Amino acid sequence: MEKDDIFICRCEEVTESDVLKAIERGARDIDGVKRLTRAGMGLCQGKTCSVLIRNILYRELKIKKEDLPEATTRPPLRLIPSRAFLNADKEILEKAEEVKKTTKK
Repeated sequence: MEKDDIFICRCEEVTESDVLKAIERGARDIDGVKRLTRAGMGLCQGKTCSVLIRNILYRELKIKKEDLPEATTRPPLRLIPSRAFLNADKEILEKAEEVKKTTKK
């Protein structure tokens, strides 16, 4: 199987070949690969691909597992209560109704 055919990050469609190119360009940890390829920035936030990327880094850079730093996680700037989304949905629906009324005239 070709390295271009092996998806490491399915969310961002990053292949093993992409990860290897990032390492060639200077990536030395998961964050470096993430910056150069977007691997780990998709829906799962790296839960699936970070282990695969880590293993590629071990193999290619010939480093010990304990020498590779953990990936940086960045939570939202502030927590947003779920009720805020409920209110937003109501406001959007109300505005949509207003637009419908004005366009019918």
